[in-house]
Amino acid sequence: MGSGQAVAVFGAYGHTGRFVVAELVERGFVPVLSGRDADRLKAQADETGLEARTASVDAPDSLDRALAGAAAVINCAGPFASTTAPVIETALRSGIPYLDVAAELEANIDTFAHFADRAREAGAVIVPAMAFFGGLGDLLTTAAMGDWTGADEAHIAYGLSSWHPTAGTRLSGAVSRQRRGERRMRFTNGQWEYRADAPPALEWRFPEPMGPRPVIGEFTMADVVTVPSHLSIPDVTTYMTVEAVRDVASPDTPAPAPADAHGRSDQTFLVDAIVRSGGAERRAVARGQDIYAVTAPLVVEALDRVLAGRTRTVGVAAAGAIFDAPGFLRALSPHVTLDLLP
Repeated sequence: MGSGQAVAVFGAYGHTGRFVVAELVERGFVPVLSGRDADRLKAQADETGLEARTASVDAPDSLDRALAGAAAVINCAGPFASTTAPVIETALRSGIPYLDVAAELEANIDTFAHFADRAREAGAVIVPAMAFFGGLGDLLTTAAMGDWTGADEAHIAYGLSSWHPTAGTRLSGAVSRQRRGERRMRFTNGQWEYRADAPPALEWRFPEPMGPRPVIGEFTMADVVTVPSHLSIPDVTTYMTVEAVRDVASPDTPAPAPADAHGRSDQTFLVDAIVRSGGAERRAVARGQDIYAVTAPLVVEALDRVLAGRTRTVGVAAAGAIFDAPGFLRALSPHVTLDLLP
């Protein structure tokens, strides 16, 4: 448990940031609220009784003050293309671990490319994409691998009942589209490939009771960055149910609305991770509620393990590289229900 340790949360007043703050408090940490909007920070501080420190990625001194005295920082502020590098730089100066919940492919790729050597040499811990997209799929894929040292291919299928995007999700998507234009990305033959054609429409056989569902193939998410960063798998593909793709693509889809006492929406999810090697196949499955809310126990469990020294490496590391994947996944109960089927 947190034992009263202070943890800076940048973007604390955002939709996901609020879930993260609540989870930190629940687990005995003391969140330090931080972000760019002074008015929203003050309102959150008045509501929670927590300390607030306004900071901007354009003002390094303000970030230094925001992280002063913190044991670690969790970055929940998108677009991450703008926030990851400045907050990581501050964490490195402060000598504290950095975790984020970024689902932006380009931001995740940049984190591995720009900070891997520096973080490893400094013995620092940087955990990107420690969220529903990225962290969960990576942990499931790693768990499914079991004792395999490599595989031919990995497939991660997302069965979402709906996808009501937050304002942050929409902004991050817009930033990614600006960076890559009309092209989409996929990871094949051990490298990134940019394509201008439409992604394939397929059917995925999810475990029951969901069963066969139409999906969009090569709907590339953060897992496709994290998985090959530490697993020897040359082809990694993610899939998304068609209904969820329609929801997130429509400008008329409303933001998620609370449906229970914890503020979670009524969205449900099933993540189906399959690895194949030769003629063999292994699978790991996770089910739960609200992709934004479940990010909180994911990133806070990661934080707890980092601060307790329950890690396997240093530097920039994906979830499955730095943590014991099966043990981590079991620790997510009751937020996530698991079917590990290697």
